[in-house]
Amino acid sequence: MLRIWGRLSSVNVQKVVWCADELGLAYERVDAGGTFGVNDTPRYLAMNPNGLVPVIEDGGFVLYESNAIVRYLARDASQSLWPLEPQARADTDRWMDWQATSFTPAMWAAFWQLIRTAPAQQDKAAIEASCSKSEKCAAILDAHLAHRRYLIGERFTAGDIVVGCAAHRWLNLPIERTPRPHLERWYADLKSRPASRQVTSQALT
Repeated sequence: MLRIWGRLSSVNVQKVVWCADELGLAYERVDAGGTFGVNDTPRYLAMNPNGLVPVIEDGGFVLYESNAIVRYLARDASQSLWPLEPQARADTDRWMDWQATSFTPAMWAAFWQLIRTAPAQQDKAAIEASCSKSEKCAAILDAHLAHRRYLIGERFTAGDIVVGCAAHRWLNLPIERTPRPHLERWYADLKSRPASRQVTSQALT
């Protein structure tokens, strides 16, 4: 059986769990990282020397890096989340990379300060700078979704899962945000999918 190592409060673990649920895969999830520890043990570091979550074990195959795991599961288990057409596949890849290089890094400081830092120790300037960067990303996503149901058109793909996890984090931060009707409509659509529930029902922690 597929084993997923990582706590569900991690946005990167959320991607993998949601993907597995969309595909109807049987799996065991083992809490690791954060207060659970485990990720600094010799066994875990043998699987991922970076000591980060998630990691999967699939038979004798071990893989880390969340977007690589999502691509592996989507390609291996079903074509439903991974387009066969080269341009659609590249477009899906593009949005997955954008999440990793732009959207999530932009909001990291705001998330860390507002959710995982005691109020008296929060860095207001860091929060404001992070929110400003995140708003630019949200505006890009909102404009892209203005004439599309999903990221690459009418078809739900792995890209929607990956960016959707980041959007869940952004839309649930305790801040005032610029209204983004297309992004919010898309997120509501994602949230209605039964396979998203483990992620979209999660409070930020």
